[in-house]
Amino acid sequence: MRGALGVGGALLVWQAWPVSKGAWQAQVADPVYTNLRKNYAVNFSAVLDALDAMDRSVAADPNATRLIQRSELLASAALLPAFNPTPEQRTAWLKQADADLTAGLGEDPARGIAWLRLVSVRLALNGPSQATVTPLLMSIDTSAMMEPIWPVRLQLILVNWQVLTPEQRETLSMYVARTWQLSTDRRWFAQVINSPIDELFVRYFLRDEAGAQDELTRLLAEKKK
Repeated sequence: MRGALGVGGALLVWQAWPVSKGAWQAQVADPVYTNLRKNYAVNFSAVLDALDAMDRSVAADPNATRLIQRSELLASAALLPAFNPTPEQRTAWLKQADADLTAGLGEDPARGIAWLRLVSVRLALNGPSQATVTPLLMSIDTSAMMEPIWPVRLQLILVNWQVLTPEQRETLSMYVARTWQLSTDRRWFAQVINSPIDELFVRYFLRDEAGAQDELTRLLAEKKK
């Protein structure tokens, strides 16, 4: 009996070791994640070290969470202006981020923020297309009324507007109008408008909302002060 318990315990440790190793490696990258998310200054070498740790974490335990975590570092390294990688390195990182997100979200799709990251990665690789629209719609399906991510989501809707089908435009218009109705602070609608075309589209989204056009005009005027 003791022998059997000993063998069973050894097998349990052996099976758990990759998970533990993956978690330990991921923890090495935690300070970098925290600083990036808070918009603190991050040294590029620290990002590279965190990526190296996440590569080892994924190799030890390639689950959805690890893949999605690594995609965040890859996208940050490739897209944040402070880092400025070579074009070849930038493309390689973006392609790996796309692959990580595709695999990770396939296993764990209820991640609205990760779907938006996939939109940004694919936009950076190939520009607007149905390949960027699909994850945009998935981000809404999985977290429709998650207000904190709507400013980014609306920006991505504006970028993708020209490639949307009529049905997709109506669906997104409905969600934007609904978000306007539920928002306790609507200043962010003005903040995402960076051109006359953006303003035209946002006004179109809000065309049926009582008082929305006047309120948007006021918010845009306040933004210019």
